[in-house]
Amino acid sequence: MIEAVAGAAPTGVGAIVVGRFPLPTGQWVVPHSHPQHQLAWTPRGVLSVAVGETYWVLPPTRALWLPAGVVHRTGATRDALLRSLYLEPDRCPLNWADPTPVGVDGLLAHLIRHLGRRDLADDVRLRAEAVVMDLLHPLPALPIDVPTPVDERVRAVADALLDDPADPRSLAAHAQAVGVSRRTLTRLFTHDTGMSFERWRTHMRLRAALPLLAEGQPVSRVAHTVGYATPSAFLAAFRRTVGTSPKSYLSGNALDER
Repeated sequence: MIEAVAGAAPTGVGAIVVGRFPLPTGQWVVPHSHPQHQLAWTPRGVLSVAVGETYWVLPPTRALWLPAGVVHRTGATRDALLRSLYLEPDRCPLNWADPTPVGVDGLLAHLIRHLGRRDLADDVRLRAEAVVMDLLHPLPALPIDVPTPVDERVRAVADALLDDPADPRSLAAHAQAVGVSRRTLTRLFTHDTGMSFERWRTHMRLRAALPLLAEGQPVSRVAHTVGYATPSAFLAAFRRTVGTSPKSYLSGNALDER
């Protein structure tokens, strides 16, 4: 874990400061928040952002809006360069109350780099910032929640599945491994996570799949890695849970599969 560096409040005429932070694979920033709104994006690699139990995977085609004050962790599942826009709330026309994914096309990516320059005239900066605001459109795809269990028996099952998402054991087999009945583990899972065992395992598998897909691994390989017998079964589960296909989710075109 590394310490967070809060974005400085804009001191000139604009509303946006651009931060630039290299993140090696597996590196996470400790939980933190900012007094500014933040747009987290990487031009290379794959970012992950967690807010509580909710988790987003962000290839270069996606960014995440984080409202001011929201505690979050940011990490890299593949070497990334975190480019964060910090937007002063009092000078920002957007005020989305919840973390919100947005699509990033070539123009928005260019503007983020452009606003990172320190030599922009005031009028040039203001025009660029206005275009950035116009380009921020929320994506409809849902984040994938994987609640962390508290009960030690449920946590033992969850840890086994997190270590190996393709673990084929049934609920009854997991119950036997932790010394409870199938009925008891069913009740404990629902009480502890708010999800059935099957739903929790589906969410966990899909979340484990996203960084692999974002790295460009084939769907067939990813499906097998996270425990699906066929790519079609994996794709059907992804669509049911997230609301779109993996390709559209990662490309930022979540509407085209609706």
